[in-house]
Amino acid sequence: MPPQSQHLRPAKARRIVQLLAATVLLVTSAACGRHSADISRSDKAETPAVAEAWPQPDPAALEDSPRKQEVLYGEALIRRTYAYLGPDVADAEMRFAGNHLACGSCHLDAGRKRYGLSFIGVAGAYPRDMARENEVRTLAQRINGCFERSMNGRALPEESPEMAAMIAYIGFLSEQAPAGLDGRGAPALTLMDRAADPVRGAAVFAANCASCHGADGLGKALEGGGPGYEYPPLWGPDSFNTGAGMHRIIKSAGFIRANMPFGVTFDAPTLTEEEAFDVAAYINVQARPEKSGLDADYPDRTRKPVDAPFPPYADGFSQEQHTFGPWKPIEAARKVGAP
Repeated sequence: MPPQSQHLRPAKARRIVQLLAATVLLVTSAACGRHSADISRSDKAETPAVAEAWPQPDPAALEDSPRKQEVLYGEALIRRTYAYLGPDVADAEMRFAGNHLACGSCHLDAGRKRYGLSFIGVAGAYPRDMARENEVRTLAQRINGCFERSMNGRALPEESPEMAAMIAYIGFLSEQAPAGLDGRGAPALTLMDRAADPVRGAAVFAANCASCHGADGLGKALEGGGPGYEYPPLWGPDSFNTGAGMHRIIKSAGFIRANMPFGVTFDAPTLTEEEAFDVAAYINVQARPEKSGLDADYPDRTRKPVDAPFPPYADGFSQEQHTFGPWKPIEAARKVGAP
């Protein structure tokens, strides 16, 4: 049985997981340097056919106009959120992000990378019915969900120039969405027959992630100082909170396998699917900011993701199984309407 998350076990048990993980990190640290070289070789692993099929819209190519300036401002907000809306900006009223991440920490290349949580095509996807709120939500509301969860902050005023600029940027990217769009999210992984294992994940992290994100998972700051990160923290006080989508193991594993180590592409992954699940479990048992009121998420419990790590649930499966799996029995029970 895998170690449980901080919501499921006392501090002493979490410490055991961390000590076991630290041991694995020491044993496998020599692999990190070797793997760093592999990362540089995989930077261009994407096939020419894929590169041609997925657009790379550039706001700088727009003709000079007020719209261009707004779109460029939106891109800057996505790439350097911490510099405009972070907790250290001079104007306290503009401190909407509660950490020093950028939207681009998850939406890779400012939302332009295929299967890197791309923004291409997103403008046309909203308004849409959202399971988390069980209601139709606008794009502005979806952006604010990220500010409150991934950025561990507070909602932007929907009428603000910053919200308008981000929506303008996403709209610009979406103008070039390919026909039969495939690549906005991350490819789905085949669910395992076992639970995801944080201790196995510690070895995967040491060999594939620690060289960028640090053995302590607290990221690598930008060279030359400043509040942002070259590689973002994956846990700790400056990371996403427990209400973020990345705090779900299935969700984060799909993103990790398609995009990590940095430079990997979905069609030439480095990690196996099981390694992605295990390392996602390891990352998500670490301490991070707590989001209050999670019991109000997914008011229709039948729409709650099977890997949601917080109750209540519409079934009789434990919080531990929802968090770590195996998830196949939960999915099977849902299909037949079992309690």
